[in-house]
Amino acid sequence: MKCPQIITMSLRSAIVALIGSVSVAEVVAAENWYPYDTEVWHSPFDIDSKRSLKPYSPLKSATKPWDICVSLPHVDDAYWLAINYGIVAESRRLGTKMHLLEAGGYSNLTRQIAQVEDCIDSDADAIVLGAISFEGLNDVIAKAKQHNIPVIDVANGVSSTKVTAKTLISISDLGLNTGRYLADRHPQGSKSVKVAWFPGPPGAGWVESADKGFISGLDGNRSIDVVETRYGDIDKKTQMKQIESVLANHPDLDYIVGTAVAAEASIQLLKEKKLSDQVKTVSYYYTPAVHQAIKRGEVLAATTDSTVIQGRVAIDQAVRILEGRSYDIHVAPKLFVVDAGNIGGLDETSMLAPVDFRATFRVNNK
Repeated sequence: MKCPQIITMSLRSAIVALIGSVSVAEVVAAENWYPYDTEVWHSPFDIDSKRSLKPYSPLKSATKPWDICVSLPHVDDAYWLAINYGIVAESRRLGTKMHLLEAGGYSNLTRQIAQVEDCIDSDADAIVLGAISFEGLNDVIAKAKQHNIPVIDVANGVSSTKVTAKTLISISDLGLNTGRYLADRHPQGSKSVKVAWFPGPPGAGWVESADKGFISGLDGNRSIDVVETRYGDIDKKTQMKQIESVLANHPDLDYIVGTAVAAEASIQLLKEKKLSDQVKTVSYYYTPAVHQAIKRGEVLAATTDSTVIQGRVAIDQAVRILEGRSYDIHVAPKLFVVDAGNIGGLDETSMLAPVDFRATFRVNNK
């Protein structure tokens, strides 16, 4: 099973050599990405419920080119581009049609509602929804159900119980895995280390969840002293200012832990202050910049939610539902931490879109 997915560089090189000018994105779309370690929730509409580990294997192919309509908040950042890539790659592999609508940003709830209504009016066979709002799409989801169109909730989550399936991680678990990683490095009773925690904007639900998970992951470990928690907007200027203040307050700091933006901001500051060897940086979620920084030794570790796999599983769930196959109502990739010890053996395209991939809005299998 693959968590993370492992493929050898020699195998990838051989495939590219055989196919010639075909892009990496097209090659990877045909690769076997499974089985992949996932978790299945016992109570699908309770994100905090118990779950079981399951090696996920998708269908080999669809029985017909089902028309799957996808609605995402946007495809302007690395996260949603990775979701887009997973959706496109799995649609091609299974042989389904796919058309994607993007709302243009999180302020455009009305536009996303209208786009989902367009999916319904166009007689789509299924809808994959990366929702802008936790509550705001419930009515249009109910409308889809009235039209017997299954809705698969991917990545962001909605409160509606009318969705047919979910491919949805727990944000709290991102913090939990990060906290456990530190606790494992510094067991109870070992030399104490000082940690500064930068979870993100104050009052944001996802930040509160990550914060709760992080503290839980530390599990009361007295060898880890969280000397400051700094909430703030996740723009680089704000994060650099906060980190600089914390470094001034705690010249003997050992760790900066927080958002990917905090991690990226810390790299420059630590170099300027000649503290890169003393202070280690950890991100509780994954981005291309963090990925490269781990490779360069500038970031110690980051937790990944295997973003591409979420997109792939959502498409497979849709096809399973349409064909009356067995499916898990709530499933998501098992989270794991990436560091220098395992990054060399990872298939990056389980987490990130290939560098040559561009936002793709339609797959036309026949």
